[in-house]
Amino acid sequence: MARSFVFFTLCVAAALSQPAHAAIDLTDDAGNTVRLETPAKRIVSLAPHITELLFAAGAGPAVVGVVAYSDYPPEATALPQVGGYTKVDLEAVAALRPDLVVAWRSGNRDTHLDRLRALGIPVFINEPRSLDDVARSLEQIGQLAGTDGVANEAAQTFRARHAALATRYRERPAVRTFYQIWDRPLMTVNDEHLIADVIRLCGGRNVFGELGTLAPTVGVEAVLAANPEAIVASGMGVARPEWLDQWKRWPDLRANAGGNLFFIPPDILQRHTPRILDGATQLCEQLETVRVRRGDAPAPAVQ
Repeated sequence: MARSFVFFTLCVAAALSQPAHAAIDLTDDAGNTVRLETPAKRIVSLAPHITELLFAAGAGPAVVGVVAYSDYPPEATALPQVGGYTKVDLEAVAALRPDLVVAWRSGNRDTHLDRLRALGIPVFINEPRSLDDVARSLEQIGQLAGTDGVANEAAQTFRARHAALATRYRERPAVRTFYQIWDRPLMTVNDEHLIADVIRLCGGRNVFGELGTLAPTVGVEAVLAANPEAIVASGMGVARPEWLDQWKRWPDLRANAGGNLFFIPPDILQRHTPRILDGATQLCEQLETVRVRRGDAPAPAVQ
């Protein structure tokens, strides 16, 4: 009995001598190493897609502030807002006393992030450029917030769904595709963009993939010269944009001649979150419609 008590006492002493949590060191998407002594308990999100990633990774209860348009999941709409992703209210962020800010490399201003760091607030930068990066982002957030179990399960589910789409569509005959972000200016994406990875997943070929800018502006003449077989538009909200039908002015444009002017709501294709696979599913089905219309054999069913 005495020997058991001594052993128990030694175990308790050893446990008390250890830190409650090991420090967390992670390299973000800008190449910076971010260190947290303990998992973050008060997180501010500086982009709508980051807000969604935080909730998907199980860190929703730790989110204390978000930027405008953080509207998914619905619980996010009740959180305090700290401006927009291009114009962050730094005083509002500081007032929330965050122990972590998760920022968007392409959307947030470097000067804002530098000022937050100067206040001693850890800033972790997120910038998914591929579908694999979405799953990795979930895992990273899980580490930062101490919600690894939820985050890793979400990442595993995402990868399985991604793999199923790839099995069915990636090797299908190519469809030359123009993805239209907006009308004025006429904007698209190059092959470094996450949306281009979705196009590749579906067996599409981005007609402006080789341009040097991530989200380049192009002219109508360039689109007509590229002569895509499919035009996929986003716009804003859930309504099909009226400007998509402007391509009907050119009867010889292959996308118009084939009836292949498609719409996908931007929230499920332009946000770097698990819901992007909802948009990917729609895009894959749309490009498969193009193939059927031009006489290709249908895609085999996945068992």
